Amino acid sequence: MSLLRRRKRVLLRLAGWSLLESAQTFLLGFALARALDDGFLAGRAAMGTGWLAAAAVAVFAGAWGTRRVYGAVAAFVEPVRDELVRAVVTRGLREAGDAALSRLTQQVELARDTLAGLVLVARTFVFTAAGALFGLFALAPVLLPVVGGPLLVGLALFALTLGPLARRQEEFLAADERLAAELGLTASGLRDIEASGAHERAAKSAGERIDDEYRAARSLAHWGVARTFAVGIGGRLPLVLLLVTAPWLLRHGVTAGGLAGALAYLTQSLLPALQALVQGLGTSGARLTVVLRRLTAGEEEPPARVRYESESWPVRLRELVFAYGPGAAPVIDRLDLAVPAGERLAVAGPSGIGKSTLLGLIAGVLRPDAGEVATGCDRVLVPQEAYVFTATLRENLGYVCPQSPSDQALLASAEAVGAGPLLARLGGLDAVLDPAALSAADRQLIALARAHVSPAPLVLLDEATCHLDPAAEARAERAFTGRTLVVVAHRTGSARRADRVLLMDGARAELGTHEELLARSAFYRDLTGAGPSHPPLPLGNPYRVDPVARAGLAGDGGHVVAHGAVGKVEPVRDVGDRSSFRGE
Repeated sequence: MSLLRRRKRVLLRLAGWSLLESAQTFLLGFALARALDDGFLAGRAAMGTGWLAAAAVAVFAGAWGTRRVYGAVAAFVEPVRDELVRAVVTRGLREAGDAALSRLTQQVELARDTLAGLVLVARTFVFTAAGALFGLFALAPVLLPVVGGPLLVGLALFALTLGPLARRQEEFLAADERLAAELGLTASGLRDIEASGAHERAAKSAGERIDDEYRAARSLAHWGVARTFAVGIGGRLPLVLLLVTAPWLLRHGVTAGGLAGALAYLTQSLLPALQALVQGLGTSGARLTVVLRRLTAGEEEPPARVRYESESWPVRLRELVFAYGPGAAPVIDRLDLAVPAGERLAVAGPSGIGKSTLLGLIAGVLRPDAGEVATGCDRVLVPQEAYVFTATLRENLGYVCPQSPSDQALLASAEAVGAGPLLARLGGLDAVLDPAALSAADRQLIALARAHVSPAPLVLLDEATCHLDPAAEARAERAFTGRTLVVVAHRTGSARRADRVLLMDGARAELGTHEELLARSAFYRDLTGAGPSHPPLPLGNPYRVDPVARAGLAGDGGHVVAHGAVGKVEPVRDVGDRSSFRGE
């Protein structure tokens, strides 16, 4: 139910387009009845042809509605698939089992395809049955019990089979997971199996898993008989009843055209829709229920090690540990950090060292494996890949605000981060954005303005200005003066502007001002390109060759270039001219 509530707007759009199919179904039988009774049987061929033409137009309208339905179904199903992938990956990292492969590669796609199919067949049956039953009532109310009674009995019988079907489907999927785990173990140990001569034992174990899955598949297939019986009661028995009771119906006000229209409703609409529903729910519905239960089952999420503290300390990290999986080396290992209110902290380090992971932990997007994240205020995270969606610029900028900000606030924030010219170029706050038509820099400016207009006192910029030029980057960062700012440094300028710099270097981290780290950390000097990591050779060296080729080396007049590391510099005896150059 929560899924339906979150997709309410998409479902309303789906229902709206489906009404066209209901109209098509209604006119299928009703127009046929009118064409016979008021047209051809009454000697008015033109009127009969007109009713048939109306039915043909309805077919084209229904086809156009069906085309639009597929877009709405995709908008409903794809976000569900994304949520399942996140759940499976999270569970796989936590539990590290072979079954995760079957869940991710087979069961997630199975759930996505099955859900899409179920939405289509359920929608088709509901709107087709509504159009057909309403048409039967319009033709002659006495037709409803003849058709509707067996239809309800067939649906009830089918509903009774759903529970056993779900249980058999779960047994089949469990057998499939056991088979995947067995084959994965066998494939990874082929060398040991060959060396120890355990061929028969390995084959027997794999064969037992295959037999288990085969038996589960047979048991599941046996319930197809019950589905066929339900279709016979609900869809084919009404057809027989209509033919048997035709004389009685004709004596009680049903016209020849009405009887023909009722037969058209049954054979062309209700029976195909019922067959699709029973096939879809009987197989796919039970499968989806089981797959979703297995994908989302497992241990409960560990309690969040995140709590609120005083607003004077927006961020406090205590003995923080995080790794991507139980067997992986920690990306962050026992990190302690305190960020006071109003401070600008730059996080520096090589790519892949854990800078974005750290911001994800502070933002609450990731959960630590150990330690604690204590926050004292709301926060907003701006990632490197800025999120912009198809809507007005006003809706994009106010997306993270609990209450809709005024236009003046939106314009002021845009101007503060340097997005004013962009707003003017796009056409103002009412302009509808096409994310694909925006450059990466444009999207980052919109995301920065969105963060600026939000009331969050703590702002986390994860290389959120990497597509801007240095001047634009500096302006954007200055716009957050007065708030606590933690920024992953993309350029040296961010570190220079920061109050302090957190240098991440794998197993350890250093904290200090930009100048302090330059003075005491060779790694930081290399990272920022601020100077040579090694001191120049003594001035007493007659050749004054420095091991690092940089400008301003001691004794270098521009004619000496180091071509390698110190150990690879040419020995003195190999230098052709042993005399000094220009007295140096």
